[in-house]
Amino acid sequence: MSDFGRSLAGLPVCVAGLGVSGPPAARLLAARGAVVTAVDSRDDPGIRAVAAELAASGVRVLLGPDRARAVPEGTRLVVTSPGWPPTAPLLAAAAREGIEIMGDVELAWRLRPRLAGGGEQAWLAVTGTNGKTTTVRMLGLMLAAAGRHAIAAGNVGTSLADVISEPVPYEVVAAELSSFQLHWSSTVTPLAAAVLNVAAHHLDWHGTMEAYAADKARIFAPGTIAVGNADDDRAARMAEQAAAAGGRTVLFRLSEPGPGELGVAGGFLVDRAFGAPGGERLAQVAVLARAGAGGASPGRPPAPHNVANALAAAALARAYGVPAGAVAAGLAGFRPDPHRISFVASVGGVDYVDDSKATNPHAATASLAAFDPVVWIAGGQLKGAEGDLDGLVQAAAKRLRGVVLLGADRGKLAAALARHAPDVPVVEITSTDTGTMDEVIAAAAGLAGPGDTVLLAPAAQSFDMFRDYPARGEAFADAVRRLAAGR
Repeated sequence: MSDFGRSLAGLPVCVAGLGVSGPPAARLLAARGAVVTAVDSRDDPGIRAVAAELAASGVRVLLGPDRARAVPEGTRLVVTSPGWPPTAPLLAAAAREGIEIMGDVELAWRLRPRLAGGGEQAWLAVTGTNGKTTTVRMLGLMLAAAGRHAIAAGNVGTSLADVISEPVPYEVVAAELSSFQLHWSSTVTPLAAAVLNVAAHHLDWHGTMEAYAADKARIFAPGTIAVGNADDDRAARMAEQAAAAGGRTVLFRLSEPGPGELGVAGGFLVDRAFGAPGGERLAQVAVLARAGAGGASPGRPPAPHNVANALAAAALARAYGVPAGAVAAGLAGFRPDPHRISFVASVGGVDYVDDSKATNPHAATASLAAFDPVVWIAGGQLKGAEGDLDGLVQAAAKRLRGVVLLGADRGKLAAALARHAPDVPVVEITSTDTGTMDEVIAAAAGLAGPGDTVLLAPAAQSFDMFRDYPARGEAFADAVRRLAAGR
C-alpha cells in the first residue's frame, strides 16, 4: 500500500457531490478506513436512495443546499465531483482553510494497485473537446485484441475509483479524462496521453479559453509520451511544449506521416513513430467504414474525425507495445455509440444521419466535413459558444445544400449563415412541441435531392427542447422512420 493509502486510515474526508463519480469515491475511501462525509445540494427521493446505500458502507451523508455550502467540521481532505467548479462555496471555503482538494481521478491514481509481478498499473489517457469516448473505446478494443487485461474507463462511464478496486487488477487502463477531472489532478502521470483537439467549451466552468486549455494540457505530465493532433494547432502546440520540457512527442495527422508520426498513406493507417524505421501499416482506413464509423450508407468513406480518433488510439496502443494486428482487430470490432454520426435511413436517395452528440460548434464542424452536399439541421442552446459560429459556417458554406434551424438560439445561427452563406436556403422552425422534429424532417426533405445527406449536427445543447442529446437524436430518427413509412 502507498503512503497515501496508509494515511487515509481515520482521516476525515469530505466527498463533494453524489453524481456519477461521488458514490464510487466515497465507497473507496470508506473501504480504505477514511471517515467519510458526503454532501450534495439535492434532497429528493433519488438522492436519498443513494444516501441510504452509502450509509450501509459507513458513509455519513448530508443533503440539501445549506449542507453543500460549508466544509464539514474537522475535514482534512476534500474529494470533489468534476462538475463542481472551484467557485463552489464548499470548495472555495476548503481552499481558504488550506484543505487539500482533489478529484476522483487523482484519488484513483494515488491508490492504483500493484500488479501480481510487482509492476505498476499503466494508464493511457485521452482528452479533447470532442472525440474522447470514441477514441478510448477504440483503444480499449485494441488492448483487448492484444490479450491485455484492460478496461476503458473514466469519463466514458466506468468510474476509475471502481476500476482500481477490482480484486484482479487491470494491467492497463484506457482513461477518458475531461477538463474538469484534469483541473483537480496534480500527480496523475499516464504512460502516454493524447490531446485530440481543443476548442472553446465549458467556459462557464473554466472562465477563459486559456484556463480551459491549461487544464487540458495537464494530461501531459513530465515523463508522459505526449500524443498530439498535428491538424489541430492548439493540440499540436501542447504536445510540442511537452517535448520542450523533456518529454517525447508523437503527432498524428490525416495526411502522410513524417518521421516520428502516425498518419494515412495509401489507404492505410501508418505508424512511423513506434514501428520499423520505414514505417508500418496498422490497418486499412476502410475498416472504419466497415465497422460502422462511416456515418452514412454503405460505400461512403469514414468521417475524417473518426480516422483521426483511430490514429490517436493507435498511437497510444503502440506506445504500450500493441502489435499492428491488434490495432487492426480492435478497429474492426469497433461500433460507434448511438447519436454519434450514425446512419439512420436512406429515403428517396437521401441519407439521414444522426449526430446529435455534436453539441458544440467544433463537433459540428467535424461532422459537416464528412458530407458533401449536405442539408444541415442545427440549433438549440449555444451556452456561450456564439464566438465559434462564424468559423463553423465559413468552413461548411460550400457544402451546404440548405439549412433547417430549430431551438432557442437558432437566430444566432441564422445570423452567421446570413453573413457567410447568404445564398444557402434557410428554414427556421419556430414550434417546440412534440411534433417539431416531423416539421424539421419535412423541411429538410424539401431541401434535399438524391445523393444529398440530411445531417443532424446541432452545434448546441439540447435542453431547451429535449431531455438530453440522446432524446433529441431519437426524435430525429423516429421522424425519419415516419418519413420513410409515408406517415
